[in-house]
Amino acid sequence: MNQVLDRLLARDVSLWPEGNVAAKRLGWLDVPRRMREEAADLTSWARTVDAERVVLLGMGGSSLGPEVLRAALGSDRLVVLDTTDPATIATVEPRDSFFLVSSKSGTTLEVHALFNHFWSKVPDGRRYAAVTDPGTPLADLATERGFARTFLNPADIGGRYSVLSYFGLVPAALIGYDIGGLCDRAATADLEAAVELGVAMGGAARQGRDKVTIVTPEPFRAFGLWVEQLIAESTGKRGTGCVPVPTTEVETGADRHVVGLEIDDALQLGTEFYRWEVATAVAGHVLGIDPFDEPNVTESKQNTAKVLETLPLPAVDGADPATVGDWLADTVRPGDYVSLQAYVPYQRDDALERLRRAVRDGLDGAAVTAGYGPRFLHSTGQLHKGGPPSVVAVQLAPRAPSAQLTIPGFDYDFGTLIDAQALGDLQSLKAHDRRVLRVEIDHLEDVA
Repeated sequence: MNQVLDRLLARDVSLWPEGNVAAKRLGWLDVPRRMREEAADLTSWARTVDAERVVLLGMGGSSLGPEVLRAALGSDRLVVLDTTDPATIATVEPRDSFFLVSSKSGTTLEVHALFNHFWSKVPDGRRYAAVTDPGTPLADLATERGFARTFLNPADIGGRYSVLSYFGLVPAALIGYDIGGLCDRAATADLEAAVELGVAMGGAARQGRDKVTIVTPEPFRAFGLWVEQLIAESTGKRGTGCVPVPTTEVETGADRHVVGLEIDDALQLGTEFYRWEVATAVAGHVLGIDPFDEPNVTESKQNTAKVLETLPLPAVDGADPATVGDWLADTVRPGDYVSLQAYVPYQRDDALERLRRAVRDGLDGAAVTAGYGPRFLHSTGQLHKGGPPSVVAVQLAPRAPSAQLTIPGFDYDFGTLIDAQALGDLQSLKAHDRRVLRVEIDHLEDVA
């Protein structure tokens, strides 16, 4: 194992199959040290942002880490907006807000739409900052609109490995984190133990125990959002992968590999972020896949674009939500896992988690995951299409748009966009011969 660690730290790309993109994606290895040098500047700048709330517009690697950090502090100042659901967007009050526009590529569709919406409400560049890679359209936009600041992230860091870079640490600074402390904790991670974790995770998957059940302490349950993306998007390809199942209670089974976390304080997240990044890169080595690419992510995006070329959207029949339980009972086989995909407004009362547990219990403890769309498309979506064919997907779509909300500069509104994203992913799942049921609901409680 020491040899694997030495090769990783030496950036030996031969750890992964030929043709991998690792040479362009290993900047995360030394980013804690680099960002430690930026800590004082970040903290100083954050103190100049005088706003009641900070609204982060981002998806996937730009949003999930910041949400973990926000939840760990219980901060109400940061609003992580990673959805196209119109009702959720409409709840965000633009007055006295500072907007952080975050996208590695600078071309993310959801971020573009969200920015246009809020710019129409607050057309003042001094109330915006951007986090992006050098030379992106977002970097150009920030200059054109006079953003307060643009943070150019190292281009050799992939989105899901970027939480300890500007993508995670700028929002962390804006809610009062000790940035230097987070970086210092990352530097203390036990890397040999991280390698052991990765070897065990990958080895278990090769032996058929591919459901990685990650048990988090209740105060840090949001950590599951971040680690779910990291594992699923990194390993779910070439028909294999680790299926992350974040939970706050132990879930066991013949196909499970259980990992329990002990997190004592918010700064310890720095250690856990780095530990799991190393472990996931090593798991990719064990599985014989490239943990730094995402070959199937663009499929749903392309399908969404095709759907939007012809408006109005085509009608798609959905099953009766009361039949979901029976369909799952008839469909799920030993070794399968269920993916609940909810294209509905975010529920702050844990309704989706309650549904996940109810489905799990109804299937005698089968592995069940749950996520909001389109958030999960930037997270576990890669696994659903590129990973093992053991996924059984249930797409939960609204019977009608949750609200009417236009997108300035677009030919469609947010309700149409989120519907198109659901339809695009449905097409992609079917193209991969995945078992999928679409149901239309008014509330999550409709599902039985």
